[in-house]
Amino acid sequence: MGDMEQWRESVKGLTSEDVWAMFRETDRQMQETARQIRETDREWKETCRFLEGLIVKTDAQIKRTDKQIGELGNRFGELAEHLVTPNMVEKFRFLGYPFTKAGPNLEFFGHNGKTLTEVDVWLENGEFAMAVEVKTDLHKQDVDHHAGRMILLRRYFDERGDTRKLLGAVAGAIVKPEWRDYAMGKGFYVVGQSGDTVKIEVPEGFKPRIW
Repeated sequence: MGDMEQWRESVKGLTSEDVWAMFRETDRQMQETARQIRETDREWKETCRFLEGLIVKTDAQIKRTDKQIGELGNRFGELAEHLVTPNMVEKFRFLGYPFTKAGPNLEFFGHNGKTLTEVDVWLENGEFAMAVEVKTDLHKQDVDHHAGRMILLRRYFDERGDTRKLLGAVAGAIVKPEWRDYAMGKGFYVVGQSGDTVKIEVPEGFKPRIW
């Protein structure tokens, strides 16, 4: 039996009212389906708006957290400088460097007025100048970065006819033996914390590099 014959069999005995009732029910079901689709669409849009708002709030929170972490890192850096800087001038004087001037956070500018480099602690006299990099926890990359800074400073001195001997040092509240040895291998003095003062280790045979 074909589909048309099956349909004819199914509608046998139905009155016109029955047919119109079927159409009305079908129409009602279609309207209900359409209503459900619209409701689902509305809920989906609300969900999207909620998620977008949540993403914006989360992004703002992440930015605030990053800013706070950065500020905290700066405070740790300042704390490290205060921990390792005291008595540094006196300690280097015992090593034969009678520095007459010392100061933190010195900035050097190029001919174009832009910052060339920054030094955490600067020590100097008429014969020597020393740039000290200060970290809370000293690592290899800090030593390498400071070595690059020393090259920039030497060039800066030469361009201005400053013939003083340029020395470098790294300092940290925490200095692991492997990074201490690495820094000394680069010719840097290594300044560490010892109680409420600082210590400068000078092993036998160590010769500081003069840039």
